[in-house]
Amino acid sequence: MTKKVTIADYGVGNLLNVVRAFEHSGADVLVTDDPNAIAGSDRLIVPGVGAFKDSINELTKRGFADAVRRYAESGKPLFGICVGMQMLFDASEEFGEHAGLGILPGRVVPVPKLTIEGLPQRVPHIGWNHLISAEHGNDWQGTFLSSFDAVRPAVYFVHSFAAQPARDSDRLADCLYGGHRICSAVRRDNIVATQFHPERSGEIGLTMVRNFLAL
Repeated sequence: MTKKVTIADYGVGNLLNVVRAFEHSGADVLVTDDPNAIAGSDRLIVPGVGAFKDSINELTKRGFADAVRRYAESGKPLFGICVGMQMLFDASEEFGEHAGLGILPGRVVPVPKLTIEGLPQRVPHIGWNHLISAEHGNDWQGTFLSSFDAVRPAVYFVHSFAAQPARDSDRLADCLYGGHRICSAVRRDNIVATQFHPERSGEIGLTMVRNFLAL
């Protein structure tokens, strides 16, 4: 059965690559700027690019914040991408203190500007990096990463801030940047989210999208 997927369009970012990835993976995609339209969807995608403050302000102003919270409580699968992942948490430190949706406990903090050896490293973290299992989190069996249990898939990142989940059990995958573990994917019940962009991660990203549609 074709899955009906709704992508929340709250006026921030280019959604074309996200739409193409889900359509290519066999989904029936609806892009909507109407928060009331998401309740009946089989799957909800919350994308995001740019600054946390701008994204959460637009999400709230356009009526999506409460709608996303209600959808998260519905038990149906929800996928947050990049800033769409960050907004699921309690707060962000990007350009001041800004409240998030509070769906997942934790904070969004800066990507370290120094390696673990104390050497300068580039921020933002841009480009391909390999996912690794979270140190104290979940394994990947039964998740949208289950195809990659035996490998370290390379995916595409563009970000200066990253989530720090308050609960280790929510943390699904990390990457290493300058020796630091950076939270790269989370999962709790019906909610999954990635700091990286699956829609820009080639066939590996499309496999993750297909796995999400199959959940």
